Order: sequence, then C-alpha cells, then structure tokens
Amino acid sequence: MSRIDVNQPDVNQPAAGRRSVEQLRSLSEQGAIELGEASAAEVIAWVARNFGTDAVAVACSMADAVLPQLVAQQLPGVDVLFLDTGYHFPETHATRDTVAGTPGVTIVDVLPEQSVAEQDAAWGKDLFARDPGQCCALRKVAPLQRTLAGYELWFTGVRRDEAPTRAGTRLVEWDERNGLVKVNPLAAWTFDELIDYAAAHGVAVNPLLAQGFPSIGCAPCTKPVAAGEDPRSGRWAGLEKTECGLHL
Repeated sequence: MSRIDVNQPDVNQPAAGRRSVEQLRSLSEQGAIELGEASAAEVIAWVARNFGTDAVAVACSMADAVLPQLVAQQLPGVDVLFLDTGYHFPETHATRDTVAGTPGVTIVDVLPEQSVAEQDAAWGKDLFARDPGQCCALRKVAPLQRTLAGYELWFTGVRRDEAPTRAGTRLVEWDERNGLVKVNPLAAWTFDELIDYAAAHGVAVNPLLAQGFPSIGCAPCTKPVAAGEDPRSGRWAGLEKTECGLHL
C-alpha cells in the first residue's frame, strides 16, 4: 500500500492524543534499561506493547526492506516513510515500489516543500554540489521533522558497523530534536547479517548494494565504495560531510 504525504503535520502542533514529551522521554529511558542488548524482534515487541500502530513510523532509505518487514510482523499496517528527495537512483525508486507490496506496510512518500526545479530557482542550480548540508536540510531533515510530528516513535535502520559516528547507537533512545522515541532494532547487526536475513526471508534489497554501494543516498552525492573501505565513504566523497543530518 502507498500514499503521498502532502499535508505534513506542523512540528509545533503535536497530533491529538499524543503523549507528552515527558511521558515519551520516560518511556524511552525505561525501554533502554529493560531491553539492554535485546534482539530486533524483542525490541519491536516492546514497541508493540507500549505504542499503537498509528503512533509509530519506520524510516526507510530503500536500501532494503528488512526493517519494514520485521516491524510489520508485529505492527501490521505500519507507516514506512520514504524521503523522496527528487534525486534518488532509479533502483531506489524501484525498491520503494517493491517494498510498497510488502504485507502490512503502508509507504508514505515524504516530500520537500519545493520540487528540484523550484529549489534550483530559489537557491541556484545543483545546491547539493555547492552546499550539500543545506540541500540535505531542505530535502531530508525538514520534511522528516514535519512528518514525525504526527508520531510518538520512529524506527530507523541505523547500524553500528556503518561508520565510527554510529558506533555508539543504542537500541532505544530519546530523540531530543524531534521530541519522540527513536528505536534502532538493527543497531547490533552487521551488513552481512542484514544481507543473509534478506536472502533467507525473500526480503527486497536494492540492487545497488551488490554493485559497490553499501550505503545509498541521493544519486549525485553517492559513489561506489571499494572492498574494505568505510561503507559510508561513498557518501559525499571528498567532503568532510559524513551524515545528512537525520541522525545527529
């Protein structure tokens, strides 16, 4: 199932019925203590016990559908957020369409306020080449923040083995910037474990993963990586930038 999120919530106006920041923060702290280094299934089960399906969302870059598939097993009908930046590889859009057919998943296309053409007119052509941080802020960070205002918790597929900046990722944490609980069920998984799970369970995988792209972002800012190199070294290659800003 799929839908386009055109009327994104205002981050300053939490959804009706949503628990307070204090309540959510307390839940995140309890979950971190209770779960320790639990399995992905156990982490998702904790979420299912404490949150309704309409209160949670899965952020998915469409590198693979492992996390949406795992979450949908226990939270059927869950929203899966795809940040449609306007710069994705064709393979990423194809994977998004495949994931939309995953049972129990509802794809939500999260759109920037401006199309690529409108952004070019306002900021100059190819902002990603001149100021990639601003481009990410406009096309990823701000749209996601507006959308997350409608939820109490979001799942991410962040793994500790992806980069030194992610080595300390916890299974459950408090997301101060967005004011909700952030859950990373796959934090302890390796890339090989992810691929093995996908193969064993028939889960969709972006074909770029097998073509030297262990980390997949927007096409203009993503390059293939040589064997043995940092998996994220192909993102913004040659620049000091290592994160788009979603997980800072």
